[in-house]
Amino acid sequence: MSPDWKKREKPRLVVRNALLSDVDGIVALSRKIYQGDMATTPECVRGNINIFTEGQFVVELGDQIVGHAATFVISGDIALKPHTWMEITGNGFASRHDPDGDYLYGMEVAVDPDTRRQRIGQRLYNARRELCEYLQLKGVVFGGRLPGYGRVRSRVGSVEEYLSLVLEKKIRDQVLNFQLSNGFELIGTLKDYLPDDRQSGGFASHMLWRNPLVTEAEQARSAQPMGRLPESVRVATVQFQMRPISDVAAFESHVAYFVDVASDYRSDFVVFPELFTLQLLAAEPAPLGPLEGVAKVAQYTERYREFMSGLAVRYNVNIIGGSHPTLQADDSIRNTGYVFLRDGGVFTQDKLHPTPAERYWWNIKGGERLEAIATDCGPIGVVVCYDCQFPEVSRNLVDQGALILFVPFSSDERRGYLRVRYCCQARAVENQCYVVMSGIVGNLPNVENMDIHYAESCVLTPCDFPFARDGVAADSGANTEMIAFADLRFADLFVSRNQGTVQQLKDRRFDLYRNAWPGLRPRTGS
Repeated sequence: MSPDWKKREKPRLVVRNALLSDVDGIVALSRKIYQGDMATTPECVRGNINIFTEGQFVVELGDQIVGHAATFVISGDIALKPHTWMEITGNGFASRHDPDGDYLYGMEVAVDPDTRRQRIGQRLYNARRELCEYLQLKGVVFGGRLPGYGRVRSRVGSVEEYLSLVLEKKIRDQVLNFQLSNGFELIGTLKDYLPDDRQSGGFASHMLWRNPLVTEAEQARSAQPMGRLPESVRVATVQFQMRPISDVAAFESHVAYFVDVASDYRSDFVVFPELFTLQLLAAEPAPLGPLEGVAKVAQYTERYREFMSGLAVRYNVNIIGGSHPTLQADDSIRNTGYVFLRDGGVFTQDKLHPTPAERYWWNIKGGERLEAIATDCGPIGVVVCYDCQFPEVSRNLVDQGALILFVPFSSDERRGYLRVRYCCQARAVENQCYVVMSGIVGNLPNVENMDIHYAESCVLTPCDFPFARDGVAADSGANTEMIAFADLRFADLFVSRNQGTVQQLKDRRFDLYRNAWPGLRPRTGS
């Protein structure tokens, strides 16, 4: 016998919760199955994981993902009534996840067709049932496809007649029969559930599994969304003053001071303004033109990354490092937001919409990717200045699970600042999330296009009863260098989203409109 017999081999087949590192594998599986517009997108998968990690499952065979199931929690008052896939899933983002709900909703099941006879689907259904029992929910609900109906529709007539024949075992529907064999019962039909599902004629079977461990008299325990979240998160926003400096070390000392202060106050996040690294141009021996200047600052990128990441780890605080001009592989420059996590992780988010001035003076190019960032305090999004004036950007980040949007900005005078401020307040209200603004003050007379500034940094909330009366959790004085703090409770967000005076995320009309980014299409759910 081999001397290595005691070494345990990696299990051949594993069922586990999905991780953000699984996104590419899940999307590849979906595209393999649906081969077109019905496939899921990376944004949807990230949103599902960020919003309700416990409800996302994958089946791993070796190093390959061969099965995927997406679920969320919702009230039976919604799940047990007629609905469409688009409405109940929030366009596939699980944005209607309700921590106080009493049913688990099955949004998606995907099984690699090359792994038949491995009981992948059964394992995923079992995982859902186990989660339902653990959370003490009343049951599992979903709308299931009826792929056999399209083939016999002209012969059997109505979908109700078709289902009756399946239940009487006079007709076999592979999907429905599988669900019935796994303990689900048919409670009705869902019309126009997936209008593009021609095989099912747009219909779906309304399926229910009742949790035998929970009686009708028992109250379902609240499923804590993203149970790993802290009860409260402290944020610090730095209103950073541009001033003449002698060298790079002076800039770094200035930044380290504010990180130190934020850490002393036990902040979880500290955010700096947009393009605050352009202060480095003040140390140049002679003024540089706009293009020369931005190219010069871009040369500091590696030093900036190493310095800021070191601060985040040393002071144990997550740093939203404002934004910094960053050279790309094609020699273009983007206005890039940076996030430095206290565990050493570094993430970037390019500004998607350069302003006319950025394009004219600096030839800045817009980014092509938008992604919520997972932190130890929950998912966040970075919206660099002008991007906050495009509502679809913030909405997509919130759909991906972001609970706090950090907006580093730079404005030259009060009217420009108010455009950013009013839009950020609107983003907080319409997305029922927190928004943290950080702006530049002070002047750099010898730096092109950065000569004057106006800012009033602040922390904004939705406007509802759990929050500050005016929707402002903290703010700073106008054009004064300072740091402002606020404690943010995620429980208040969840209460507002599901029980608030208004419920913008829940009340969207997906039958009329949706925020459809490239590749984002409705897909089959079950």
